Amino acid sequence: MSDESYSRFFMLQTTEGIVLRTVKYKETALLVDAYTEDLGRVTFHVALPRSKKAALRASLFQPLTLVEWVADIRPASSVFKVTEAKLAYPFASIPFDPCKSAIVLFLAEFLYRVIRDESANLALFSYLKYSLCWLDACESAFANFHLVFLMRFSRFLGLYPNLDDYSPGAYFDLLNGCFTSSCPLHHTFYLGQEESSRLLTLMRMNYDTMHLFAMNRQERARCLMVLNEFYRLHVPNFPVLKSLDVLKELFD
Repeated sequence: MSDESYSRFFMLQTTEGIVLRTVKYKETALLVDAYTEDLGRVTFHVALPRSKKAALRASLFQPLTLVEWVADIRPASSVFKVTEAKLAYPFASIPFDPCKSAIVLFLAEFLYRVIRDESANLALFSYLKYSLCWLDACESAFANFHLVFLMRFSRFLGLYPNLDDYSPGAYFDLLNGCFTSSCPLHHTFYLGQEESSRLLTLMRMNYDTMHLFAMNRQERARCLMVLNEFYRLHVPNFPVLKSLDVLKELFD
């Protein structure tokens, strides 16, 4: 093996990653934004062979699919060429359940906008993978899943509110991310006492207990809007998510 071939061989790296967004590049390629276990957020270049029997197909790169990638990782490059890719965890229910699919489309858009750090974070990757696998395996009572996901994700951005600040009758200051004993005087980004209490309930939920907390569609939609506003206030240039309206109509 020549020195050049030897060097190139060791540029190939295998990593597991979650698809955030896929866009078509020319006629026979895709650019796939993904969050990976070992590399953090990256962009992969995937060449799609014209053969129908080819292993690499566009359907492999649907939003939040868990993929095992083999790519040519070069430090000076911002886009990495993929040589091999296969499912790391084949979903059994998400692609076939309209409600789960809508949740995944929303979360993919959210994560694409909010994950901007290119460095690897094993705790974050593990949280994303665990959450997706949990949703795929869940058979019922997952209507609050996206709310719990968004609330707990805020920990990774350092935004998770301090529960110790809460006392009955408190307000939640969205701008400063904390509970207060009186409503803020210098801005209007806060929740009243009743909604602050509901937010506290949401903060206490996890995937295994969320079915115990009943919410109707209007209450769930309001919680979603509050969480979206919270991220909009704290994440620079956070846009209006296109999939937000679709998700608000689910789970009557």
